[in-house]
Amino acid sequence: MPTPRSVRLDDSILESLSSFVLRHPGLSTSSAISMLVSEGLRMEQHPGVTFRDGPAGRRAVVLNGADVWQVISAVLDVRQAEPTITPHELIDAVAKATGAEAHHVRVALDYYGAHADEIDLMVRDNRDTADAWEAALARRETLLSS
Repeated sequence: MPTPRSVRLDDSILESLSSFVLRHPGLSTSSAISMLVSEGLRMEQHPGVTFRDGPAGRRAVVLNGADVWQVISAVLDVRQAEPTITPHELIDAVAKATGAEAHHVRVALDYYGAHADEIDLMVRDNRDTADAWEAALARRETLLSS
């Protein structure tokens, strides 16, 4: 359970915070402060990671633009396709596949090391959505070709 704290914020920060809360329905000012502080601390711990809003919600992003979960998904795909690949070759292959630099792949891997549950859930959700979409398309094609 969170512990209540008294925090003094400049008026300009309060204005920005109010605007942020308005753009994020369901967040209270308190929950927005907590989330933004948590993200700031994660960015401090993982230079090269920032956070971005999108259709799937707010998520960790490598500064080159790739979502961390996308990089990790590519790592899993390459590892599955080539189980004996060396770590260096794996990073190079993922960099080539994602258009990221090898350094950014390492940043994503470091973030994943600290927040695997969060990223695993995003990878799993994305794969489940893709599987459902493929199944729906297959049913559609079956119906059309009957």
